[in-house]
Amino acid sequence: MKRSRREFLTAATAAAALSPLGHVAAAEPEATQPAAPAAKKISNRIAISTYSFWQFRHKHLRDIEKCIQLSAEMGFDAVEILHRQMTDESPAYLQKLKRTALVNGVDLCGFSTHQGFLSPDKEKRQRNIDETIRYIRLAYEMGIPTMRVNTGTWGTSKDFDDLMANRGIEKPIEGYTDEDGYKWVIDSLEKCLPEAEKCGVLLGLENHWGLGRTPEGVLRIVDAIDNPWLQVTLDTGNFLEDPYDRLAMMASKAIYVQAKTYFGGGLWYTLDLDYPRIAKLLHEKGYRGYVALEFEGREDPLAGIPQSLSLLRSAFA
Repeated sequence: MKRSRREFLTAATAAAALSPLGHVAAAEPEATQPAAPAAKKISNRIAISTYSFWQFRHKHLRDIEKCIQLSAEMGFDAVEILHRQMTDESPAYLQKLKRTALVNGVDLCGFSTHQGFLSPDKEKRQRNIDETIRYIRLAYEMGIPTMRVNTGTWGTSKDFDDLMANRGIEKPIEGYTDEDGYKWVIDSLEKCLPEAEKCGVLLGLENHWGLGRTPEGVLRIVDAIDNPWLQVTLDTGNFLEDPYDRLAMMASKAIYVQAKTYFGGGLWYTLDLDYPRIAKLLHEKGYRGYVALEFEGREDPLAGIPQSLSLLRSAFA
């Protein structure tokens, strides 16, 4: 005899009540927690300084527009402009460089400038402050978000070749000490920072001779100023001894990295840099920014630069 739907449900409920489990249905399995996402490996974008082409000696490779086009053809992601390589600063020219980068599919990511604050002459320091502020405005006009700054050198070496012969070590001006220099550099850079913040151009103090010859010197200045618009530009080739420990000291404050290579032998010196090791130490500190090639070898740049790009791609990606 057929049972009605009501009778069937009543019987099923009664049977469940008599079961050892005392449940109408088996318990649902416990919900599993979603697995934590795996840490994403850092892969840095590879840029190139226009200096890599020109090197202050290849006249046919000085034109910055040409450098931007060659960079794109070779496969770089971005270009850093060396100020001393520029032959024009007119607004029309600055916008032309911006356009050239856009149509070639590369960023303008860095602006490399020179200034010198190691002087007891207050007027000379002020001229360098004014020049640095002008550079910040040029970077802003080109849409460049980072700019390399230096402490400058004491100027007691005969020339740059002499400075390199002494491994970057230089005596202060007679009658003054490094302690005087730190005060001048800190005061000068502090006066540049309001314009940097206004323009949105992040300054990176480079380990680049003078008081920036050591990581302790760079960090002393950056920590004393303690401003988010001044951090560190880390140059892999400017520590001539024990580079890895010294680079690691500055890595947490690095906002930009310049990577030197020396195919064909270096112009002033040659370093055998372990770039996988450098990439690892930077990534351990969470560095995600640009890595900009500074080719400083005697090899023809049109041959040495592609070799350098392959080296950096392998190490940083």
